[in-house]
Amino acid sequence: MRAAVVSQYHYPLNGRATSFAVNTSTSRRRSGAFTVRMGLKEDGPSLAIVGVTGAVGQEFLQVLSDRDFPYRNIRMLASKRSAGKKLTFEDKDYVIEELTEDSFNGIDIALFSAGGSISKKFGPIAVDSGSIVVDNSSAFRMDERVPLVIPEVNPDAMAHIKLGSGKGALISNPNCSTIICLMAATPLHHHAKVIRMVVSTYQAASGAGAAAMEELELQTREVLEGKRPTCNIFKQQYAFNLFSHNAPILSNGYNEEEMKMVKETRKIWNDPNVKVTATCIRVPVMRAHAESINLQFEKPLDEDTARDILKRAAGVVIVDDRASNHFPTPLEVSNKDDVAVGRIRQDLSQDGNYGLDIFVCGDQVRKGAALNAVQIAEMLL
Repeated sequence: MRAAVVSQYHYPLNGRATSFAVNTSTSRRRSGAFTVRMGLKEDGPSLAIVGVTGAVGQEFLQVLSDRDFPYRNIRMLASKRSAGKKLTFEDKDYVIEELTEDSFNGIDIALFSAGGSISKKFGPIAVDSGSIVVDNSSAFRMDERVPLVIPEVNPDAMAHIKLGSGKGALISNPNCSTIICLMAATPLHHHAKVIRMVVSTYQAASGAGAAAMEELELQTREVLEGKRPTCNIFKQQYAFNLFSHNAPILSNGYNEEEMKMVKETRKIWNDPNVKVTATCIRVPVMRAHAESINLQFEKPLDEDTARDILKRAAGVVIVDDRASNHFPTPLEVSNKDDVAVGRIRQDLSQDGNYGLDIFVCGDQVRKGAALNAVQIAEMLL
């Protein structure tokens, strides 16, 4: 049995305090037939996890274990204050190392989730060392030289990058809300071509990291006890409230989170003309984002055909029970790989079956971050 990661970090998950460390002895989350465990393998790539003590860094480890990712060794990297702490992963003890310019010697694949400034500084250093970097920050997403990849959506964007070629490279993970949206919208886009997309997001605390999750849990207790809520991460009360996403507001009135949806969709679909508008909202949910998506198509697409297309889509599950009013919820997709889609219905404001409304939920930490990055790494094998 694979041992659980042991560390002193904790974060709240689904409304209760949960070990911040990864429990790699849990059962596999993938559905389907039995798969041979790979894990430590002499001819596998050498890995580095940058930001291993963060929520996404810990989820990297969980996903690597869940998917039996083959590796010959792993280097656990974090800030100076975490260096020296011990961590156990898949029956082996590791010492967390401080991230330095020498951290990537001999590393084949480096999974980054330590913030944009760290990626901008150390990403190119890792590439120069011959590593293929899969970066979870926004640092390189709109760089035309760097592929922006969702494996189920545009795998060809990274077809030119080969493991073992001796050449380092950068690959960017899209923003979490973009990934969750396009997992559902892309299969429909391929069938009828989306010409306009309107997205409203309902984003969980997990999108702002472990500290935000802790603050939501703390505020919930404080409000229920009649105390003034602690507002360190956000400038206003989060518990029992919702507000416009905390990303900076730009001169056009959109915030950075909304513009990520616009720009990243165009790049991933390789369509600079697709019209996208978004409104992004923080809601007091611990983990997993929800999104309401309105689509306008170039060709007619009825809801029954759309439902059939989505049933066949990789990484998508249909939750669309009108009779019992049961549709996707953040709670039900938390810690799940698939993006759930429901509320599939014709847009009554558009004539001739040229519009659809759908509602999606996906785990921001998992498919919106760690899982997508590991899937990219899997395509390099």
